[in-house]
Amino acid sequence: MHMQNPIIDATGIPAALFPLIEGLCRETASLARLIARGTAGQQLGAAVGTNSGGDGQKALDVIADERLIKTVETLGVRWYASEEQDTVVELDPHGGLALAIDPLDGSSNIDVNVSIGTIFSVFAATDDAQTSFLRPAHDQIAAGYVIYGPQTCLVVTFGDGTRQYTLDPQVGAFVLTDPAMRLPEDSSEFAINASNYRHWAKPVRAYIDDCLAGAEGPRNKNFNMRWVASLVAETHRILTRGGIFLYPADSRDGYGRGRLRMIYECAPIAFLVEQAGGLATDSSDRILEKTADSLHGRTPFVFGSTGKVQRVVAYHDLPEQEVSALFGLRGLFRIQEPYA
Repeated sequence: MHMQNPIIDATGIPAALFPLIEGLCRETASLARLIARGTAGQQLGAAVGTNSGGDGQKALDVIADERLIKTVETLGVRWYASEEQDTVVELDPHGGLALAIDPLDGSSNIDVNVSIGTIFSVFAATDDAQTSFLRPAHDQIAAGYVIYGPQTCLVVTFGDGTRQYTLDPQVGAFVLTDPAMRLPEDSSEFAINASNYRHWAKPVRAYIDDCLAGAEGPRNKNFNMRWVASLVAETHRILTRGGIFLYPADSRDGYGRGRLRMIYECAPIAFLVEQAGGLATDSSDRILEKTADSLHGRTPFVFGSTGKVQRVVAYHDLPEQEVSALFGLRGLFRIQEPYA
């Protein structure tokens, strides 16, 4: 029987996790080829319905989920939880792993050729499907994402730092290109959907106001705003260049706890970010100390360079009367180092 060459070097990957990581790499490399064909292949961005959380599904969401579940069913995964599935699926009763996955993050960008990705998180499986995932985020034993962009990259952590692999199409394998990613602390970029400004809580508006005040404001520097509407793309930029990402709760119906899912998006990204020296919170508390209250539960999400995230936490920690005064004065509030 012919054995395929490994698509990723096993060095540094825990032996118990290597079959799963290698399988995910093989399938996501295949998905990258499908995505690269675009409409020359099929209408990947066509709307096909909604998932259990009420989010619109595109054809590629469903294709990716179907392909990934088939790939991992023989790779030691007992429980499979997907953003596109209503409930946990049992794959291998003897498997020791629980895999949570967002098969296709950023699907609203499929038809405009913007970077999209796959996000995954791995826990040790318990005998109960739900409690394998409804546990503190710091129980993760691995987390990562694959970004499908100008390059296809795997960014992954096993709890010993964050590393990046790049898919080399000439050799058909993921090559280690950064063994120890470090999130830069000094950056003048922030990412938020500013069209929702009127719906944000006062601490979030005050933080953004101070950024927008530029060199003449309390931050004493000019900032650039970024918003890709693809969590993987935002994360990859921040891990590479620093900065901060904010998807806060807001006053709109259905947004009282933000829109990003704890298990499939926030927990794995938080693990990656903190292993790279950054910080991830729900605006006040560390994501890695939180436990999802349901399989598709959501949470506000703020992550990035540690000092910047700590500053957002400080704004939220102020008493209401001080927050109101801060918001009213806009440019008069200052926090000294270590906040940046």
